[in-house]
Amino acid sequence: MAANAIDQTRRMLSLVTYLRERPGAHVADVARAFGITEDELISDLDVLPMCGTSFRGGDLLDIDTDGDRIWWHNPDDVAAPLRLAADEATALLVAARAVATLPGLRESDREALLRATAKLEAAAGEAAGASSRLSVTFESEGGVFAEVDRAISERRRLWVRYYSPARDELTEREVDPIRLFAVGHTYMEAWCRLSEARRTFRLDRVAEIRILDEHAAPPELELRDLSAGLVQPSADDPEVVVEVGPGGRWVAEYYPHDRAEELPDGGLRITLRTPDPASLRRLALRLGSDGRIAEPRELADNARAAAAAALAAYEGRDAPRPGDAVTDR
Repeated sequence: MAANAIDQTRRMLSLVTYLRERPGAHVADVARAFGITEDELISDLDVLPMCGTSFRGGDLLDIDTDGDRIWWHNPDDVAAPLRLAADEATALLVAARAVATLPGLRESDREALLRATAKLEAAAGEAAGASSRLSVTFESEGGVFAEVDRAISERRRLWVRYYSPARDELTEREVDPIRLFAVGHTYMEAWCRLSEARRTFRLDRVAEIRILDEHAAPPELELRDLSAGLVQPSADDPEVVVEVGPGGRWVAEYYPHDRAEELPDGGLRITLRTPDPASLRRLALRLGSDGRIAEPRELADNARAAAAAALAAYEGRDAPRPGDAVTDR
């Protein structure tokens, strides 16, 4: 099972110490020592050069690899004791106290964080007093993240109430969490007991979550490569044709597609594939007069009916009944 976000952070902190003591370490040896794949290690190494004691170039970790060995070019430059300004100390203390209140945080992590916060308060002096007058409240997604992270760590099943925008409904289901990841938004990949299949859940669409006593036992699955993005249509998925005007050309930039043909009015005829064509109704509503679904016919009619119903609701009229003729406006 892939490491979750907090485990990755712990690993990267250990990686810094490990590499400092082993200049020119071999990629294969380091990956083996940390129990991860070489690709996961390279991914960590891509992040480390963005870390350091500040965002000034000389204070960032200068670490790179030629694919075989790992070199740290400035270990001494970033080894000097860190000196925090008052605003930096205040920000750290406020953040640390806020994180310590997150539901689902492991007690060992919470205790370690509180110990570190106490030491920082002692060193910060007057800044510590200023920070005590500030507080941060996390949005619900933060609590959901903590619960999912805890469930992954303890290998326990989750119960969730989840909003599906494609069907515009809340469903209740039990899932065995597999991993957390971020692609624009934060997601949980899990084995869904309702559908008996792998599913991806966006955390800000989780209306309610609860950790269950049952042991999570997702089947052994090959993790998806998300380097090309979350949405990766298959050649077997249904084909949908969307025609957009000049104001809708952005669709070709945001949606993976097979082809985009120029139209005489400056628009595009975009052919794309999706495992759930009904989900494109929201795209049609968003486009408004800038575009329409051209094929398949059933989806096009459905999208026009949804648009007419929305317009009727806005104008206070009765929505058209299924089967009523709906014309473009």
